[in-house]
Amino acid sequence: MASVGIDDIAIYFPKLYFDMKDFAEFRGADFGKLNKGLGLTAMAIPDAHEDTATMGANACARLIDRNQLDPRKIGRIYLGTESALDGAKPTATYIMDMLEQRYDDTYGKECFRNCDVVDLTFACIGAVDAMHNTLDWVARGGEEQDRVGIVVFADNAKYDLGSSGEYTQGAGGGAILIRHNPRLFEIPDNWGVSTMPVHDFFKPRREVEMKTVVENVLDLAEEAGEPKKEGLVEKILAILPKSSKKDDIMFESHTLKIHKDTPVFDGAFSNRCYSESVKTAFVDFRQKAINSGRYNPENDEILTEQWNRIIVHLPYAFQGKRMFPDVFRHDRRHLPMWEKIVSEIGPEPFPEDFEDSAEGIEEFEKANDSYRRLISKTDEFKQFVDRRIEKTQRASSLIGNQYTGSIFLALMSTVESDYLDGTDMEGKRVGLCGYGSGAKAKVFEGIVQPQWKEIASRFSLFERLSSRTSLDKDIYERLHRGSQKDSVVSPTKEFALVGIGREGNLEGQREYIWVE
Repeated sequence: MASVGIDDIAIYFPKLYFDMKDFAEFRGADFGKLNKGLGLTAMAIPDAHEDTATMGANACARLIDRNQLDPRKIGRIYLGTESALDGAKPTATYIMDMLEQRYDDTYGKECFRNCDVVDLTFACIGAVDAMHNTLDWVARGGEEQDRVGIVVFADNAKYDLGSSGEYTQGAGGGAILIRHNPRLFEIPDNWGVSTMPVHDFFKPRREVEMKTVVENVLDLAEEAGEPKKEGLVEKILAILPKSSKKDDIMFESHTLKIHKDTPVFDGAFSNRCYSESVKTAFVDFRQKAINSGRYNPENDEILTEQWNRIIVHLPYAFQGKRMFPDVFRHDRRHLPMWEKIVSEIGPEPFPEDFEDSAEGIEEFEKANDSYRRLISKTDEFKQFVDRRIEKTQRASSLIGNQYTGSIFLALMSTVESDYLDGTDMEGKRVGLCGYGSGAKAKVFEGIVQPQWKEIASRFSLFERLSSRTSLDKDIYERLHRGSQKDSVVSPTKEFALVGIGREGNLEGQREYIWVE
């Protein structure tokens, strides 16, 4: 059977960034902790004309142009995102609309008409799910059908101003070309999976009491010099159902239903879910590799030593090396070197060593977190990180979190770094570990193909990152709040959002154009 995998990857990121030094000074944060502790140097910030759809479409156009793809032969465009622009209409359809505008003159009207598009959402792992699905679709068509699919990732990782997650923001989009006999990575059909229903990070539909809204408005009016009248809140609430022409049910219930782009999250709990999910998915991957005959634990080198590079989801640059000690430990418990580590840092905690209660579980989790940190400080683990993980962090440090695209940004980072360093990677295996809150992890692997250097030579990732525009704190906050209506950097050779619900359109309808 012919191999399937990643033939090429293109990435788009905003031309604007907020320097982490400026952010730390602005928020009174410790830059040393953010930079040396978490690996953060800058965060990419979308301009006024950019959104999930434009970032995804710009990456697609880059991929199509670079590979001279005929849109009529692209069978699917599957988008992984947790920053969808609509509750029903897939953001992927906006991407297709922009692409048709760009390519209709060359390939004919509605040249994407027979292309299957859809959004897949599972927090940060949605694009991995989209790729898994598309790999299966390409493989099922057989080499004779030569199916071509594009997986898109696009997100704006946005957190509330002043929140504990604000410094991990970032944004960007990308496009992955999936086909037979790929030039970059072959991806074997062996996937380790771990899914558990938890609330570590989510974006719920929220309700706000209308009374709270009215009180806040009147408080602002009072601050502006307007006297606050007794009983005014109750009078306003009493007439709202009668005075409103729209959304009568909403006002009659005296609640305002809202959706925010920013999440509800528990950072410490999410880190534990991440670590546990990846470890469990790795165990599942290992067992499936044994069952298929791909791996023999009696004779073969352990899997994490077979993987020359290890690519993981990076909500911040150093997340991989902070979370991977669990897999490192699991893969080495039976080796003599683990005895040396135990003699250095002490025996590891096990759940059975603690009471079977909520308090006991919490005590174990704290003890395990501490032990994970001890592992990360050993020379053995540091050397492991330097050889297999460090190059994946470089681009993430300059962009920040891309949600569904973070794992693929890490992949491009290491591929381009290996190319620039002159490292021979042909035939080498890389391990990939995707994660999405809620929570799911997938572990799989890629095999570097003979033409990988040709593909990597066209990325120009770090060169493009060096030519961005820095923001000051005032423009950063205006962009975050949505009050910055004009583009900071005028769009050129890219898709741009030009209006939402303009005259002649339905409420909320989005308009995009290609700007020369």
